[in-house]
Amino acid sequence: MEDVVADLARHRSRLSRSSTAERVADILRDNIIEGAFPPGERLSEEAISEGLGVSRNTLREAFRLLGHERLLDHRLNRGVFVRLPSVEDVSDLYTMRRVLEGAAVRREASPRALALIEEAVRDAERAAALDDWQGVGTANIRYHQALVSLHGSPRLDETMRQLLAELRLVFHVMKNPRAFHEPFLDRNRALLGLLAAGRAEEAAAYLDDYFDEAERLLIHAYQPNG
Repeated sequence: MEDVVADLARHRSRLSRSSTAERVADILRDNIIEGAFPPGERLSEEAISEGLGVSRNTLREAFRLLGHERLLDHRLNRGVFVRLPSVEDVSDLYTMRRVLEGAAVRREASPRALALIEEAVRDAERAAALDDWQGVGTANIRYHQALVSLHGSPRLDETMRQLLAELRLVFHVMKNPRAFHEPFLDRNRALLGLLAAGRAEEAAAYLDDYFDEAERLLIHAYQPNG
């Protein structure tokens, strides 16, 4: 926690004197997406407000916003904790992903969009070569954010960003991150190939199978012997 809080100071440039709780929430959400705050961790008001240079009231409002996004839990007389999504949350997240990403891959992919997807694939492959499976998870999240950007909708982009932050918390249940992420390196590149070839319906069918497998693995990890 101390290292993460110290690192928050680099984000101060994103906050002006007119900074809002929404901007603070954006920074904290980004840290969740990057895997910096694991489920169950208590967030220190004092340390984070000092790290970001914001008031306690602003930080509390940001905590409230992230609570509505199901990323944080407020526990009476105990503080604010990073939330662990439930099995039911996992199923619901994948229902949403099938809708958002399934429709996205049926759209024509621009060269710029394909370049963003390719960049995420390469970043994941580089992280895997370094045995950095948290980095692979972060690149994978950017890959799926790039898929949704095919819609060209800022509202859907924001919805996906919130969804992926919650999904990142789910990733923490995996006892062996490499066993989970490694097979999807090839799957991500294969899906990119279908999109680049303009084979939209095949891409959508491939993504359905992809999600079935990922959801099955994550739900299994929630079982006592998972």
